[in-house]
Amino acid sequence: MSNVDWEGNKEVYEDPDEQRVLFAALDSFYQYAKVAHFNTTHLRRQSFYALPRAHLELLAAPPFSYLDTLNAVDDAIDKNAELSLAIWQAGIESFGIPLQLGSSHPTVPIDWRGKATSLDLEKARSTLRQFYRDWSEEGKAERETCYQPVLKALKEERSARSGSRMRVLVPGAGLARLVFDLCCAGFDTEGNEISYHQLLASSYILNHCHHSGAHTLFPWVHSFSNHRNRANHLNSVEIPDLHPSTTLGSAERTGEMSMSASDFLLLYGDEGRKDTFDAVATVFFLDTAPNIIRYVEAIKNCLRPGGLFVNVGPLLWHFENNAPGQHGREKDSTSDPVSDNNNAKGIADPGAVELTDDEVVALIEKLGFDIEKKEFGITAPYIQDPESMLQNTFKASHWVARKR
Repeated sequence: MSNVDWEGNKEVYEDPDEQRVLFAALDSFYQYAKVAHFNTTHLRRQSFYALPRAHLELLAAPPFSYLDTLNAVDDAIDKNAELSLAIWQAGIESFGIPLQLGSSHPTVPIDWRGKATSLDLEKARSTLRQFYRDWSEEGKAERETCYQPVLKALKEERSARSGSRMRVLVPGAGLARLVFDLCCAGFDTEGNEISYHQLLASSYILNHCHHSGAHTLFPWVHSFSNHRNRANHLNSVEIPDLHPSTTLGSAERTGEMSMSASDFLLLYGDEGRKDTFDAVATVFFLDTAPNIIRYVEAIKNCLRPGGLFVNVGPLLWHFENNAPGQHGREKDSTSDPVSDNNNAKGIADPGAVELTDDEVVALIEKLGFDIEKKEFGITAPYIQDPESMLQNTFKASHWVARKR
């Protein structure tokens, strides 16, 4: 499935600002095991050995065997690291980044290692956990809750158009499962994603993973809280639940699939993308907007007249507590104020506002759409351990709007 790789890899690699963000993402996947071992088991061993001797001996023996638990967690982290390093390796190859050969294994290029910030490292860990939702059999229930309303609305629209082919855009595509599912359903689908962590991971699973069940993932291993038992804590899933290339090859009618690596606002708000899609599907995406009006304007721009805007998701406004102007990619000491200025119309636009669900729907109508369907209260967990003692679940909104 190499045809699903994103375009412009060479140009991205040669741009200093993009290279810095790319290197940080690659480095975070490369460092996953080291950081996870330190934070998850090394510090806990230190705390355990600081207990009073009688307490330590009690908990080291059955039925607790706490030190054995820490060893099992280390083994689980090592299994997760196999997926993390596979993502790293595929990214290195996709961008044609040269490697230096170490004594026992390839090492990263000069000026590459050590670029990841603590936030990058957290993003790598959360991206690995996201494979539970998007590419495991156990995550199917979460996917169906959010993706099936989109598929249903688009299939009904296709039937109303006498089965004609439809071109669909999925902003905030993440690990690209919705993009893949829409393609399998016969829609020509383009995913858009700005996060290199998500792009590297989705590119690996779509283009480089050799078979279903290639990796064993322990999604709950990093936290010791709210587990009913250790079996639940150390529960694993197989990734992916299916092999994308094989599945597409056996499907009766598939669409074309592509991915774009760019700022959604800058790319799809451009005049060159005007009236290019029959539908836009947003799932857990609208609340990533500092200024939702800009999102809706970009969607309206790239939708053809009469095109469909399908949404499922909550309103957990991602930048609610950010200071003015601190949106989009995180800045560091090497940021160029001139280039930052040039990106002011993208996700880093300094303005921000948070609306209620009713206000969002009213805004959609004000900006040139007619609401054709509205449903509230869809129970929508997000990377949720169903056996956890803590259950956080969204009550998602779903609506379908048509561009006038």
